[in-house]
Amino acid sequence: MTAPAPPDLPVIVLAAGQSKRMRGADKLLELVDGMPLLRRQASMACDVTKGPVLVALPPRPHPRYQCLDALGVNRIPVEDAAEGMNASIRTAIAALPEGAPAAMLLLGDLPELTEDDLRQVMAAVDLDSEVLIWRGATQAGKAGHPIVFSARLFDALKTISGDSGGRSVVKAAGNNVRLVPLTGHRARMDLDTPEEWAAWRARQTG
Repeated sequence: MTAPAPPDLPVIVLAAGQSKRMRGADKLLELVDGMPLLRRQASMACDVTKGPVLVALPPRPHPRYQCLDALGVNRIPVEDAAEGMNASIRTAIAALPEGAPAAMLLLGDLPELTEDDLRQVMAAVDLDSEVLIWRGATQAGKAGHPIVFSARLFDALKTISGDSGGRSVVKAAGNNVRLVPLTGHRARMDLDTPEEWAAWRARQTG
């Protein structure tokens, strides 16, 4: 017997980064598929679960809050967001509903991920197995996103610090990590500078 991910699996969208390399622009507000990238990611999260979608954001006020208007998401301010990604993970994991058996983490800045990719990673989950982490990967097998963490790791995730993106927790899970290959490179394809965005847009229209 297997125990698949429940239909109300919580999804966390990590979107509290400072976008420093964009030189004044905000990569999460760049338009992708006709909407700000952050709204696109949050909308996908809402479409793949009947459960809560938590979006980790910088402290108010910030324009990222407005781009989520009218979406059924929980906007979670990360007061120590400047520390790095682990502050967002800590804060969002602590805000999960009690009893959640697992949660998906989705980076806000992966513009090529699709709803089907999220569903494919969710479909790989077996909560009765020894696996603790189910992780999207590139077609070539390089680990990426999204990531589903078993609740057995929540306590560890609440204690991480810095900007490692929970790497220490993933490393400690050892062989209890299952990679789920997704098409192409989109599990890792982020855009951090205006030049990278310009080159990516050129490829989309080329």
